[in-house]
Amino acid sequence: MPSPELEIQNLSVAFSSPRGKLIAVNGISFQLNPGETLALVGESGCGKTVSALSILRLLPEPPAKILSGKILFDGQDLLSLRAKALQDLRGNSISMIFQDPMTSLNPVLTVGEQIAETLLRHTTMNRREALQKSADLLNRVELPSPEEKLKYYPHQLSGGMRQRVMIAMALACAPRVLIADEPTTALDVLIQAQILELLESLKKEMSILIITHDLGVVSETAQRVLVMYAGEIVESGPTKALLKDPFHPYTKGLIASIPKLGDKKKPGARLEEISGNVPGLDQRPSGCPFHPRCSWAMETCKTQNPQLRKVESQRQVSCHLEPGSL
Repeated sequence: MPSPELEIQNLSVAFSSPRGKLIAVNGISFQLNPGETLALVGESGCGKTVSALSILRLLPEPPAKILSGKILFDGQDLLSLRAKALQDLRGNSISMIFQDPMTSLNPVLTVGEQIAETLLRHTTMNRREALQKSADLLNRVELPSPEEKLKYYPHQLSGGMRQRVMIAMALACAPRVLIADEPTTALDVLIQAQILELLESLKKEMSILIITHDLGVVSETAQRVLVMYAGEIVESGPTKALLKDPFHPYTKGLIASIPKLGDKKKPGARLEEISGNVPGLDQRPSGCPFHPRCSWAMETCKTQNPQLRKVESQRQVSCHLEPGSL
C-alpha cells in the first residue's frame, strides 16, 4: 500500500483565554492517501477549520498553540519547519481554498496580480509569463473571459466567480495536496454544483481534504469521511458505508437532519434535528462530549470518554454502544 500523502498524528490545539487554556482540537489522527478525497465533517464549532489551518500552521500564535502531535508530509514534520521552509511549502506543495473568498482575497489588488504573485513566489516565471499562466488558470476553472477578468478587483466579481479565483490560485503551482475549507458555503445550488464538479475533476491530479458541514457535498465528492465533534474524531469510514449505516449517534443525527425529497411529513411537521448545541471550548462536558445531546446516552457516557476504536476493516468509532445497535 502506498505511503500517505499527508499524515496527522495525535494533533492537539488550544487557545489561551482569561479562563485558561481551552482545547479546540483534542488528539486527532488521520491520513490522506494519494489521489484520495477525504471529507472532514461536523457542525460549526467542532474544530474542523482549526484542524485544517493547523496543517499549514496558519493559526495566530498566540492565542493559538499546537500542544502536541506531528504533521507528516514528504518525509518531514511540518511542525518542526522554520518559517522560510513553511513559506516555500504553502501555495506550492500544499494549497488551501479558504472559507470566505471575499475576506481572503486582497481588495486592493486585481485578480491577475494575486494569482501571478503566487507564481512569481514559487516559480522562475517572469511577470508576463505569470499573467499568461494566470489567464490559463482562470480558463481552467471556467471563468468567462479570463483575460478580461485578470483586470478585475474582487468586489467586481460574484461569489461564485470569487470562489473560482480562489481555486485557480490554489492550483497555480500544481499542489500535491489541496485543502478546501467549506468551498460551497454561501453559494446558490447551481454554483455549488459547478464548484463540486470542478473539484471532482481534480481528483486524479492531487489529494484533497474537504472541510464541510454539508453531507450532500460529502456524498458527491469524498471516498472517505471523518466525523468530528467537540475537537475529536468520533467516526470514520468509507463514505457510502458510513452514510448508509452510521455507528455513532452524532453521525446518525447529522444524516437524519438532512431534508429528503419524497418524505411524507404532515403539513407543519418539524424537520428532525439534534437537540442542543456544540459545547463551547469552555463548556466541554465530562465523559463523552456528545452525551448531553445523545438519545442513547448511558451512565457510563457521563464519566468515560470512549476511545476511537477499529470496528471493521476500514471503519472506526468512538462510542460505548456496539456498532449496529442504533
